Amino acid sequence: MTVKDYSEAIYAGVLGKIIGVYLGRPVEGWDYKKIQEEFGELHYYVHEQCGVPLIVSDDDISGTFGFFKTLKDNNYQNLTSKQFGNSWLNYIIEDKTVLWWGGLGRSTEHTAFLRLKNGVEAPLSGSIAYNGTTLAEQIGAQIFIDALAMSCPDDPDLAVKLIKASASVSHDGMAVEAACFLGAMQAMAFSEKNMDTLMDNGMKYLSSELLIKAIQDVREICSKETDWRKVRAYMEPKYGYEVYPGCCHIIPNHLMVIASLLLGGDDFQKSIMIAASAGWDTDCNAGNVGCLNGIRLGLDGIDKGANFRKPVSDLMYVVTADGGSVVTDAVKEAHKIIEASYRLKGQDYEGQPKKYTFDFKGSTQGFEPCPHAEPKWDIVQLSNSNETLSQNGLLISFHHLAKGMAGRISTPTFIDFDKLAANFSTVASPTLYSTQKVEATFINPNHESIQVRQYALYYDKDDTVHTAYGEWQSLESGESTYTWSVPDTKGMPIFRIGYEFGSDQRFNKQIILKDMDWKGAPKLFYQTGMMMTSIWKTNPFWLQTWTSSAKHFAADFKYTFCISHHEANGIATIGSKDWDHYSVESRLIFSLHGRAGLVARSNGHRRYYAAVYEGGNQVSIIARKDHEVKVLASAPFSYEEDRLYHTRFNVIGNQLSLVVEGEELISVTDDDNLYSSGAAGFLMEKGTMVADGFMIKS
Repeated sequence: MTVKDYSEAIYAGVLGKIIGVYLGRPVEGWDYKKIQEEFGELHYYVHEQCGVPLIVSDDDISGTFGFFKTLKDNNYQNLTSKQFGNSWLNYIIEDKTVLWWGGLGRSTEHTAFLRLKNGVEAPLSGSIAYNGTTLAEQIGAQIFIDALAMSCPDDPDLAVKLIKASASVSHDGMAVEAACFLGAMQAMAFSEKNMDTLMDNGMKYLSSELLIKAIQDVREICSKETDWRKVRAYMEPKYGYEVYPGCCHIIPNHLMVIASLLLGGDDFQKSIMIAASAGWDTDCNAGNVGCLNGIRLGLDGIDKGANFRKPVSDLMYVVTADGGSVVTDAVKEAHKIIEASYRLKGQDYEGQPKKYTFDFKGSTQGFEPCPHAEPKWDIVQLSNSNETLSQNGLLISFHHLAKGMAGRISTPTFIDFDKLAANFSTVASPTLYSTQKVEATFINPNHESIQVRQYALYYDKDDTVHTAYGEWQSLESGESTYTWSVPDTKGMPIFRIGYEFGSDQRFNKQIILKDMDWKGAPKLFYQTGMMMTSIWKTNPFWLQTWTSSAKHFAADFKYTFCISHHEANGIATIGSKDWDHYSVESRLIFSLHGRAGLVARSNGHRRYYAAVYEGGNQVSIIARKDHEVKVLASAPFSYEEDRLYHTRFNVIGNQLSLVVEGEELISVTDDDNLYSSGAAGFLMEKGTMVADGFMIKS
């Protein structure tokens, strides 16, 4: 079977989703009257007027692209509600990430999470039978659908099947039907561009008479009235929040998505403007509208109006327990969906070969003139060479580059805390670490050479920004490779990586960054000793490199870390899925505990290997996958509380070994080869453990 290439349309759908979310997020929760008084119509981003960053963590983005991981985690097979429910437990950090943690019986998603946690499997976790009609028919089912729909181009039946399985984890009834209806239209929009035809064809996925009549009613009023405010005024007394119970019911929001799509026509900017300006759930609605119209109208449609793309530069946060994949971009996420679209059809797909390939028209993958650079004036401008040439790459245009006037470009590898909104929960780990090798390919189409050196920005213990530089290299005419081993930052987080350019003579020309990549675990990464600089500063930036689902994870007053968790499976990890063959080591001190030790190759916080101490008389190597904990091997070992034990856990291929105080106690082969790569860290169950240092060696 040949799969038609819809790569660019998928990328446009991802872009449309995040652009819509970023447009609507600053006014989320605002009363419609206040939006009208402050802005009237949101034709462009209003984050600055609202005093918040543009790029923020958001449940619409994290849930959409986080729960989508279910497909790859299950090899694109056996995609049931139960599997999606397992992903919730694996990737959500309780009370911190993805969901609105509004409480049992108040927040639909929080309620569903608690059902799952307490052993109620999906789809019962989201059912009307367990949670009642009001909770089950709120908006959440609809906001998480887009990545699933985009993985099924021209296959609405499969899209509806996947969306129903996913949405039923937390919702039921009309909420699931509305999500399926919208997802079917998104799947069909890859080929069918007429909005009325999409809606006509999508109606077959509906059975709720109330929902069918409401959609027909809105379609009818939109066919007669072009003023969106008059349409909203018509809708409010019939379908508004005062009519339907709960905090954020599906009916008003779904109908506003329908109205925005119809009234916006083939104008991408107008469609998301309506969704964001009309109140109710502004970011959810604008995100759904932006995604469908991104697919339907493509990059040309997105680019017809205001320049929504440049300020975003593809950037997004997908906040899950897989901390190393949180800081990401639309190109990377689009490739994951493209891969799924092939795999679901039984086709092979190589995926994105490198982290930065700038594959799509206009893509920049977070690169910008470095915001931490001096001087601030415009020496560098960025675009994509595929907009004017027949090749992909970051096109770097220089204006008066000369001696003493360097140009710098950079992209995020972690959270820039100067740009992070305090009111948005963002848990992440860096994507880049000391001693990893970064390789980039440049193309200089000019006769003149230009100088380049790599650099990284990182925080120190006092949260001050520092810069580590590579060596200068000449980029002669043609293609050049620049390779750099990131220097030792003593465990401090690298939050941006970039390139500085220099020239002895004025240089007003262009070069291309073709690609950039790094792979594998660090040769040596460590955090050691008592790293606190003040007992009053308990959450420094360096500690926030850790993604923790443990109840308490903190810098220690005497050693390096303290991890405490009162129930099973308290996890704190650092690193990414680049980390493959390595050892993780620390000196551990145990207090009250059921099971505790070191984690390796974590793929979320319920899928990992661990080397653990338990019961005061045994050590084991375990493999956890969701609810199942498999003991791969155990050995007797008597240990004491309040004593340091130097512990090393090696994961090389499918060979796992545990070394305590220099003696190998366990060596075992995992024949299932369950995890080939992933983050590292600590496990604590029912107690407390102090750790003196943490070290990774590849």
